Amino acid sequence: MQISRALASQKRYLPETIAAFLLALLYAPLLYYWVDGWLHKNISTEHEYFSHGLIGLPFAAYLCWQNRQTWQALPTRTHGLGLVLLLLAVGLYSSRLPDLINLSLVVMLAGLCLWFKGWPGLRLQGFALLLLLLASPNQIPYLIAPYTLPLQKLIAGVAGFILAQGGMDVRVDQIYLFVNDRIVEVAPYCAGLKMLFTSLYVGLMLLYWTGNWRSRAKVLWFYGGIVIMSVISNIIRNAMLTYFHGTGQDQAFYWLHDSWGGDLYSTLMLGSLVWLIQKIDDWVEPEFELEPEFDPELDPEPDV
Repeated sequence: MQISRALASQKRYLPETIAAFLLALLYAPLLYYWVDGWLHKNISTEHEYFSHGLIGLPFAAYLCWQNRQTWQALPTRTHGLGLVLLLLAVGLYSSRLPDLINLSLVVMLAGLCLWFKGWPGLRLQGFALLLLLLASPNQIPYLIAPYTLPLQKLIAGVAGFILAQGGMDVRVDQIYLFVNDRIVEVAPYCAGLKMLFTSLYVGLMLLYWTGNWRSRAKVLWFYGGIVIMSVISNIIRNAMLTYFHGTGQDQAFYWLHDSWGGDLYSTLMLGSLVWLIQKIDDWVEPEFELEPEFDPELDPEPDV
């Protein structure tokens, strides 16, 4: 009897096992390319903006593992949209365009969720899929970079003011700082756009982990604090870079700009988000509550 039950169970999950095996064959090279590029910075600058995937993708995999028993308990219900998404994912993967190939992974997984478990399955894995989507490299940073000029000017002006208060002879011209006949440009990358992306992404994970995503007030205060802290931290960073470059401390400039000093600075910034969400949790009373998390047993859906 036990043997027959085991065989029946294995037969039941055979399609999902086969799908997982095929996904691993198809997308293991793509994931390796992402991770290798993020770690060794040998991909385009725009794709480096999504290096927060080094944090988010393992967390998404962990959430899927945590949901495995709930996933197995969901009844099998095929939704027609799943087939549409699967065919779309195949088309994106076959396009040979990097951004479309990147996008095909999350489309493929969403299609599989709908194909095997319908809308309840998609909702169950929804946050993990969102983390994957927001970590999939694309050209959005390139498209919004031209609109960061006001932020670049702000950072350059405030950084110049800070250095002038320290007694340095500094001149600011638009996004350029001149110190001792040396020039530092606050480029879009140096304006902290990447750090802002990473902070917002990690902030989303913290909101989910702490359950504070249900409170609109806490979400607004937290994201407002993230933006302010990101701008302030990048003003300080650019002031330090200008000081190092202007005073001829090239090794210190390289350490903070291109070496592990920049990674350390970013890590400290991300660590401060934990402190921020703890303070907001203490200060802000939730005025509005969003819908509770999906419970497949309490929210059944008809077969399609």
